[in-house]
Amino acid sequence: MTDAVESSPSAAPAEQVEVIEHERPRRLGRFVAGLDHPLATGFLATIGVLGALVLGSAIGSISTILVYIILAMFLAVGLDPIVRMLERHRVKRGAGIAIVFCGFALVMIAFFVFVLPPVIAQVVQLVQAIPALVEDIPQSDWFNQLAPDAQAAVLAALEQIAEWISAPSTLATLGGGVLAVGVGFIAAISASFIVIALTLYFLAALTAAKRALYALAPARNRPRLEDLTERITDSVGSALIGSVILSSINAAVVFVLHVVIQLPFPALMAVIAFVVTLIPLFGSVIFWIFASIIALFTSPTQALIFFIAYLVYIQIESYVVSPRVMNKAIEIPAALVLIGALAGGALAGIVGVLVALPVMASILLIIREVVVPRQDLKV
Repeated sequence: MTDAVESSPSAAPAEQVEVIEHERPRRLGRFVAGLDHPLATGFLATIGVLGALVLGSAIGSISTILVYIILAMFLAVGLDPIVRMLERHRVKRGAGIAIVFCGFALVMIAFFVFVLPPVIAQVVQLVQAIPALVEDIPQSDWFNQLAPDAQAAVLAALEQIAEWISAPSTLATLGGGVLAVGVGFIAAISASFIVIALTLYFLAALTAAKRALYALAPARNRPRLEDLTERITDSVGSALIGSVILSSINAAVVFVLHVVIQLPFPALMAVIAFVVTLIPLFGSVIFWIFASIIALFTSPTQALIFFIAYLVYIQIESYVVSPRVMNKAIEIPAALVLIGALAGGALAGIVGVLVALPVMASILLIIREVVVPRQDLKV
């Protein structure tokens, strides 16, 4: 009896090897049979290719809807930490969701009432002031300090810009661009309502969706899956909220600097700063260079003051503000951040840039917690 029990473990692998050996001729026979019927095989292959093309076309036709869904999912994950914080203070989840969205609605109302009108007015002022700014360049102090060759190059560039602007094709393009901006603004408003509705639904159903995901895994793997999922969602939420907070602080700093230094268009530059600094790590540097160049058209002294002041803020943000705001986010190498931002921007614009950082953080967490440990076990 003992011998039979001891011999059974070694018999199982032998039976498995025998089954595999029997399966190989069957698979080879099926492959040969497929070669014997080339018409049927070709027909099935063609059907498969056509099915893939139809599926790709369908996905392409609903790509905008997919972007809405992905954005709403990320917003729901980003707002979930705030809702859970309210739950820890004995607020029911439904009431917490209502509080969060009421706060979001108040922020949007304040934006449309206090921020958007001056931004639009400053855009109009900027468009109207461009011809005067161009005409005043030859009389400016920084132009007179240039070498004669550099002055000639600047004047030639200004003449080319004037010819390009006065060309009929450019006017038609600009007119179409203005129309496209108007249509895009209306589309953005309608899309925002769709995203808000989807975000509400995803946020309300997020806990149930997590439980359903855990139930799909074997019982022994559920604690591990739950821990990994919670860490990913916490990281995504921290990255999204942290990015918005840092961009808001950037916009406030830029607005205050423009008002104090008396640079033009403070509200417009603050909005541009908010959008540009959503790009992780490199957004502040990009805006720093851009805003300093724009300030040169007003005064080299004011531009130098802004250049130094905003550089000081970038250092404070990097070493003081950002570590406190992004304390729960996963550290990502700068090269991967740049690659993710470029790829996200190419795929989905500013939305892709905003989503790129949490996606990269989630992928890195899965690699570190799942892939690397499994590879370490392979000796």
